Amino acid sequence: MAKNIIIIGGGIIGLSAAYYLHKEGHQVRVVDQSNMDAGASYVNAGYLSPSHIIPLSAPGVMKKGLKWMFNSASPLYIKPRLDLDFLQWTFAFNKSCNTNHVNKAIPVIKEISLLSQDLYEDIHKTERFKSHYEKKGLLMLCQTERMLEEEVKMANLAKQEGLDVIEINREELKVLEPIVEIEAKGATYFKCDSHSTPGEFMEEMISYLKNVGVSFYPNEKVEDLEVANGKITAIETDKQRLEADEFVLAAGSWSALLSKKLGLKLLLQAGKGYRINCAQNTGISIPAILAEAKAAVTPMHGFTRFAGTMEIAGINHLIRKERVEAISNAVTRYYPNINLTSEEKSMATCGLRPVSPDGLPYIGKSSKCDNLTIATGHAMMGWSMGTATGKLVSEIISNKKLSMSLDMFQPDRRF
Repeated sequence: MAKNIIIIGGGIIGLSAAYYLHKEGHQVRVVDQSNMDAGASYVNAGYLSPSHIIPLSAPGVMKKGLKWMFNSASPLYIKPRLDLDFLQWTFAFNKSCNTNHVNKAIPVIKEISLLSQDLYEDIHKTERFKSHYEKKGLLMLCQTERMLEEEVKMANLAKQEGLDVIEINREELKVLEPIVEIEAKGATYFKCDSHSTPGEFMEEMISYLKNVGVSFYPNEKVEDLEVANGKITAIETDKQRLEADEFVLAAGSWSALLSKKLGLKLLLQAGKGYRINCAQNTGISIPAILAEAKAAVTPMHGFTRFAGTMEIAGINHLIRKERVEAISNAVTRYYPNINLTSEEKSMATCGLRPVSPDGLPYIGKSSKCDNLTIATGHAMMGWSMGTATGKLVSEIISNKKLSMSLDMFQPDRRF
């Protein structure tokens, strides 16, 4: 039965949900507080990466976070603050940083990432999208023997999960990337990964959805939810009141603020990531992670994107120059012939990624509300998991058989 559906949030998750819900014959409206041309869905590294099978909450991460806490240029910066939501999230995050959780998370992260990659390719083919997309794999570049040993262990774990990955030495790296000079002892090479230019895909998806009849309400902030008998009846924006049968909460880092209105406490923190676009001809042809620096490199359509850092410091869009410099310096350490210009660095921007305490997204319905489907908390994997999340949201609302189990993604799960 066709339903009238409102999606709160117009990022990659919201658009993917709109795409699949429309395919099922539902009437879909998308409400977003921004102009829908910036944010995490636009400034990310563009990876569709099944290689990223380890959740953010892994053993040792909290220890590193405490060590880096007073260095605002560190790869993971957690700003200490007296805020109850932050303290509860930190406690739950620390509790999740264990081997047992990682072992349970690996297969489901792999499954949703592979599904999402397949669906992304299918959308491109079915709708004849022209936005940039390539399957060239991902290099994990290492400058120290210690890091190379860690990455080889990770690669062996990925192999056990059936992913296509090999170890390569310095000479083999030169064969793969003959044009650009790379300062690295070696690398692991995940052939299973692919990459895209996010802004192009988002623009194409919005255009497609508008053409097929999906309605958009940009620059409208949802301020309140009307609730009766365990159901949302309408949303109140700063401009109007909108009624619907079903609602989807895909508002990224802002999702927890709205869920509180239902008495649902989603533990969620905004994880700020930065990006620098470089229009110079860098010669880089294969995406890479600079392993020690925790920075990402992506050759996109007409430019190279350097991205990275995880800054947990509340919802804000402050650009910390020291973090931009940290990415820039890392680029030159690994690619000695590439020096980012002052202008390129001054144009750096950021996006806020919604981070759950256990590194897994929230996908599904809460017992607090019958007609709300939640889809948020993907941290750095929103782009990688976006299309699959949209498909799962559609299957939930359409009462279809699920493409995969959602047990570990339940919004009501305890930490």
